[in-house]
Amino acid sequence: MLDQIEGKNIVLDGHKLLWHRERIEAWLRGERIAPITIDCALTRVCSYKCVYCYGTLQENEGYNLNRDVIFRFLDDAAEIGVKAISFVSDGESAHSPYIYDAIIRGKTNGIDMAMGTNGFPLKDDRLEEILPALTYIRFNISAGAPRRYAEIHGVSEKAYYKVLETIKKSIAIKIKRKLNVTIGLQMVLMPQFAGDVLPLADLGKELGVDYLVIKHCSDDETGALGIEYEKYSDLIPILEEAEKRSNDAYLVKAKWSKILSGGKRRYTKCYAAPFMLQMSGSGLVAPCGFLFNDKYKDRFHIGNIAEKSFKEIWQSDRYWEVMEYIVSDDFDTRFDCGTLCLQHKVNEFLWDLKHGKAQLATPSEDTPMHVNFI
Repeated sequence: MLDQIEGKNIVLDGHKLLWHRERIEAWLRGERIAPITIDCALTRVCSYKCVYCYGTLQENEGYNLNRDVIFRFLDDAAEIGVKAISFVSDGESAHSPYIYDAIIRGKTNGIDMAMGTNGFPLKDDRLEEILPALTYIRFNISAGAPRRYAEIHGVSEKAYYKVLETIKKSIAIKIKRKLNVTIGLQMVLMPQFAGDVLPLADLGKELGVDYLVIKHCSDDETGALGIEYEKYSDLIPILEEAEKRSNDAYLVKAKWSKILSGGKRRYTKCYAAPFMLQMSGSGLVAPCGFLFNDKYKDRFHIGNIAEKSFKEIWQSDRYWEVMEYIVSDDFDTRFDCGTLCLQHKVNEFLWDLKHGKAQLATPSEDTPMHVNFI
């Protein structure tokens, strides 16, 4: 579903896979394709204690990734045909001392680079370096007032003010240098956060960011976070009111398709992982973030970029054995996965494509922003 910011198409509730027809066709022919997008972290460290944090459910052993390992990964990704890398996963990548060099290295390699961050550990004096190299930077913020921010994110109210200053400085640099980087906010919405939606929507407009996206909260296959998905429907009027804050330069968008899904899937196989891979801040390569935990090691863990190059991992039989397993009859996403994963919308499309309910047609719309982040 396409929305617009300043006359440009953007997809915040959907997918952009149709603009990568050549990769889909290769996959349909049974070829071993490189991911279009990789979401990864450069560390598992995070100083926040967000009440909805999924990363705490996915503990795994690994490494503190050094500069050489990170650069080798970025070089390999470019070589095999990865188009976009977003530093967002199970850790706060801004805690890595190599985050700034990594963004620039990836961009120099021809990869579209992006970052999701709480913003607190970012060094404001280095924003000038990284903003020109980023396709987008998304600040994860789930409240528009200091007290609620502190309660939800498990930090002091001082963190709220620091993050707002970092956002303001980012916007000032973008305007001054006429950069193309998109600066957005993301709210992870739990049903009990109803009172935080409108203040945050107003804050986004006041700050001058490009968008606020309001997303569901994912849970694991055991329901460890206790998300009551049936209660999201009570928030429809508030979310509709928040979206009315939008104007030509500022978009407020709720991810309706997931928020109102009840946490349910209509597909049973994970076809999307070869197109959009996830990696842990420990260096672990696995099909998705739901499978980072060490309890999944024997069946789903593929390798670690600190031990072997990403190119070797991608070329390995183990990589493709795991990818084949998650589309086999021995695997069922409805029972073996957590709820509403990163790959959800791509999986819906590929499931329909496989079952003759969707066509591999050329999109009639203009190419959207951030097209390589599918």
